[in-house]
Amino acid sequence: MLHRRCTSFILIICLSAASALYFHIGETEKKCFIEEIPDETMVVGNYKVQVYDFSVKDYLPSAPGLGMFVEVKDPEDKIILSRTYAADGRFTFTSHSAGEHVICLHSNSTAWFSSGQLRVHLDIQVGEHAIDYQQVQAKDKLSELQLRIRQLVDQVEQVTKEQNYQRYREERFRATSESTNQRVLWWSIAQTVILLITGFWQMRHLKSFFEAKKLV
Repeated sequence: MLHRRCTSFILIICLSAASALYFHIGETEKKCFIEEIPDETMVVGNYKVQVYDFSVKDYLPSAPGLGMFVEVKDPEDKIILSRTYAADGRFTFTSHSAGEHVICLHSNSTAWFSSGQLRVHLDIQVGEHAIDYQQVQAKDKLSELQLRIRQLVDQVEQVTKEQNYQRYREERFRATSESTNQRVLWWSIAQTVILLITGFWQMRHLKSFFEAKKLV
């Protein structure tokens, strides 16, 4: 049972650390994605653009001069990446604060190929999944054992960051819940006070009315 739980936990981490998809965009259309990323975590996005050609009714490699503009904003809505890339390529950035990062892509309309739409393949890698360990091994001249230890250390660090981020989310959710409960409590008290004041005013009004009519 413990082995199954550990396996499921590792699988969830792997799925959350990597996401591959494709989408269609028009000439001036922008597509944005939200990634929940821990702090001090490297993110790598690999993309490939295909152009729809009506003559063959299929998607072909991108037209010459066509590029993709990539913009990334952190949870405080600050721009941490804003750059135009080629039609096929990759972009990288490092998160400095934990939370939801918005990744937006759109084509550069000045080099638009006359077709209906573009199809963009996007693969986002987060954390240790974004590290090219073969390149690290060649650069640092590591043995297989040293490389494996390096991977395990990076995985442990990533798990620690994920846990810290989950704690941050729990604290934020708890603070939001407590704030909501306090607002509901004060609203209930305010409603009660308003009802008491309204009832008191109605009683005084009825008393004055009865006294004016000499019914009391």
